[in-house]
Amino acid sequence: MNTELPLGRLVRRLLIAVVVMFAFGFALVPIYDVMCKAFGINGKTAGAYQGVQTVDETREIRVQFLATNAAGMVWEFGPVDDQVRVHPGASQEIRFIAYNPTDKPMSAQAIPSVSPSKAAAYFHKTECFCFTHQVLQPGERIEMPVRFIVDRDLPADVHHLTLAYTLFDITSRQPPVAVLSAKESLQ
Repeated sequence: MNTELPLGRLVRRLLIAVVVMFAFGFALVPIYDVMCKAFGINGKTAGAYQGVQTVDETREIRVQFLATNAAGMVWEFGPVDDQVRVHPGASQEIRFIAYNPTDKPMSAQAIPSVSPSKAAAYFHKTECFCFTHQVLQPGERIEMPVRFIVDRDLPADVHHLTLAYTLFDITSRQPPVAVLSAKESLQ
């Protein structure tokens, strides 16, 4: 009994498999977002603050800051203060410091995450170094601001938030053109 498929049929099945895998690759981003929401992981911060900015003086929320470097990132990177206490609705500014200890210009991108994830929708950054790529020259050190508002509608059972950044080296992905340093781009 010969169980081999004719060549044309095999090629058709392989092409269908390639198309299905390609389509699945595009579906991964929305699937990832749904899974994160369902399981409460990787809390992405909310967008621009849309609410009326009135301060709730009756509540105080502790916001903690964490910074890590992705594999291969050699910059020194961290918050100036480990945590602050804020009243919901009040605008707050904190600073992170980055230092390029190498002898070459480097580009970086910071990816934020907020936990607990149910609170991420209530954390609004109005200014953040994570909105753009950061370029530091050899030996350059910079303070980078983050301005944020914790929404007044934050669930009452949430008393502590953590804003974490992971810093990635994206130097090899940048086009070889003259780019402004982080200090020059902030001016």
